[in-house]
Amino acid sequence: MDNYEINEDTLAIIPKDNKTTIVYEKYNNYIINQSIEKILNNSCKYYGSTFDGRKISSSSVLKINYKVPIIIEESSNMIFFPTSSMKNNNCSWISLNNIDRYERNYRGSKIIFNNGKTIVFPISYGILNNQILRSTRLSYLFKERKINKY
Repeated sequence: MDNYEINEDTLAIIPKDNKTTIVYEKYNNYIINQSIEKILNNSCKYYGSTFDGRKISSSSVLKINYKVPIIIEESSNMIFFPTSSMKNNNCSWISLNNIDRYERNYRGSKIIFNNGKTIVFPISYGILNNQILRSTRLSYLFKERKINKY
C-alpha cells in the first residue's frame, strides 16, 4: 500500500525503515511504502490542517517543545503521541484513544489496546506514562476550550 490516512481504527504507526512503515489497526496490519513523517503530514492535511500546524498548536497549549502529542482530527479527538524524538529513526506514534492499559515489560513497555491487541515498545514505562499524561492533558485542555467558549 502506498498511501495511508490515520483513522479511528489506527492503533500505532511503527517505522520499519526510513521509507517503510508498519501500521497497526484494530483488525488489520499494513506495510505502507511511506515514512511515518509523510503519513502524519498527509493525515493532517486530509483532516484539514498540517502536521507543523498541529505540532505548534499542541506545543503552545502544553508549553512543551519535545515529544509533542498532536491531535490528528479534532471532532473524534484522534490524538497520537511519539515514543521518542522525531529525529530518532525508531520513533513510533501511538493512538491515545485506543489504549486500554499498559505495563512494564522486560523489553520496554507493553500496550494492550482496547481490542485486545498487544504491542511491546522499546521505551521505558516512565516515558510511556509521561507521554500518555501529556496526551490526556492535551485532550482535556482542548475540550475545556470548547466548553468555555460558549
